[in-house]
Amino acid sequence: MKFLGLVSAALFLLCASSCGQRSNVYSLNDYGVSVNDTTNNATVTINNAIERILSEVPDGTPVVLTLEPGRYDFYPDSSMMREYYISNHDQVNPKMVGIALENLKNVTLDGNGADLMFHGRMLPVSLVSSRNCTIKNLDIDFVNPHISQITVVDNDTVRGIIRYKVAPWVRYEIRDSAFVAIGDGWEHIPDAGIAFEADTKRLVYNTSDISVGVRGVKMLSDSTIEARWHNPRLIPGTVVALRTYGRPAPGIFVDDDINVTLENISVHYAEGMGLLAQGSENIYLKGFNVCLRGDNDPRYFTTQADATHFSGCKGVIVSEDGLYENMMDDAINVHGTYLKVVDVIDSCTILGRYMHPQAFGFSWGNPGDTIQFISSRTMELVGEPRVISEINPVDTSCVAGAKVFNIKLTAALPDDVDFDNGEYGVENLEWTPSVHFAGNVVRNNRARGALFSTPRTVLVENNLFDHTSGTAILLCGDCNGWFETGACRDVTIRDNRFENALTSMFQFTNAVISIYPEIPDLEHQQKYFHSNILIENNVFDTFDTPLLYAKSVDGLKFINNEIRRNNEYPAYHWNKQPVLLERVVNSEIQIVD
Repeated sequence: MKFLGLVSAALFLLCASSCGQRSNVYSLNDYGVSVNDTTNNATVTINNAIERILSEVPDGTPVVLTLEPGRYDFYPDSSMMREYYISNHDQVNPKMVGIALENLKNVTLDGNGADLMFHGRMLPVSLVSSRNCTIKNLDIDFVNPHISQITVVDNDTVRGIIRYKVAPWVRYEIRDSAFVAIGDGWEHIPDAGIAFEADTKRLVYNTSDISVGVRGVKMLSDSTIEARWHNPRLIPGTVVALRTYGRPAPGIFVDDDINVTLENISVHYAEGMGLLAQGSENIYLKGFNVCLRGDNDPRYFTTQADATHFSGCKGVIVSEDGLYENMMDDAINVHGTYLKVVDVIDSCTILGRYMHPQAFGFSWGNPGDTIQFISSRTMELVGEPRVISEINPVDTSCVAGAKVFNIKLTAALPDDVDFDNGEYGVENLEWTPSVHFAGNVVRNNRARGALFSTPRTVLVENNLFDHTSGTAILLCGDCNGWFETGACRDVTIRDNRFENALTSMFQFTNAVISIYPEIPDLEHQQKYFHSNILIENNVFDTFDTPLLYAKSVDGLKFINNEIRRNNEYPAYHWNKQPVLLERVVNSEIQIVD
């Protein structure tokens, strides 16, 4: 009830700020934007129309920008060039942006079902440094995705030779006996693949990321490709998504915003996340989907990475009634970023550094923010929280692109901690959100279902996790590899249905629900990382044994859950215990099959 009250209050404030005045409605099509004209570059006409309209109304006046239903094509030529440093993406700049929404107040973009089709390598939509803005009723897709889809025709498991056909929309060449995927302004040889069952579009059991037959290939007379490729699980009819691990840009980028609503949006493909939001406050997803184009869509994949990802946000994140399917990573990931303490300047000043190559260049904190130090080896908090008095980039002239920050505190560093040994991180406690993830369907995706790393209230309820391939829900925390904060302090997982998770092994997949912080030196840990976790009234329909894995938790309840066993796949997981606990105290566990 406390969390629901917080959400209701935030929604009231959002409504009050954006609905207090009557909105002015403008059709972008009246300003030169053509519909269903694939030769017209909507990148130019839509951005020009938005700029002209907003110049005609007083700043902050509520405005609704509409599109007629239909198709709009966006090309890299004459796109909006922007330098964006985007969390958990490849930091390659500049970005070619389709629709750049920046420095706006009280603006709604209503697509009325518009189909936005992108070409080449682009960031479809950005919403940056804006307040009380809404994007709704539109689809985002790419004409020629950077993932190549093939279908296995024949598999000679004795000789290790597979013949396959390439999907008709895929552009490619056989060059120096290698399969080369090509597009407007890009080309690559795929690194790996994900195999899908032909009839269900689920990942093939016990496959995970597979090697692919893209080198030493030859084209046969019947337009099939023959490759030296040994994998007995790839029966004829299996569909394989050939991919790299690159993620240059999400479908929608949200940065430095307050009160964002994304409603009735479907992202069918993006070369990174479907949505990446960072440094923003109060984000509401209602019917936000990362999904195929219905049951008859010939594609078997959606985004190259997570469906939705929230880095260093605060306030509330609400995700309701979404469909997240066939993406190459998780449905939702909520976290902050640990900086590594790399130097001590004086008793009140440290240097903190972004460590992961896909996480740097964006704002980490502000004066007045509360921070907390942590031991990277034991993942234990050290000292009392401190407050930032000044923070400035060291290696660049501005925050954009920065990796190292000079952070001055209002109080001295704890004198009993040896920060010079390079084994400590620092977390910003201000930029940590509450999360409500409810009424969503997560299915047929690679890796995991939902990841949460925030000390504030997390409520996960009434969702369907259907063949997520890895762990359905992960509570993590890592100050050594991904450097993603932090400890969960108040999590409720209730009234969800879990159907046959763990069909493949991925990172952190020790059980259907995995509470798995990275702790290199668990033996010497004295405190506990996560706390106050309730898992109740869920249905687990599973072919294998492990239901719950938990490490370093103080306060864990697993009660009133229904366990159903099935024979859809052979049991294979190394973990043979329904509940496996490591350093867990104050627990209540009920298992009734």
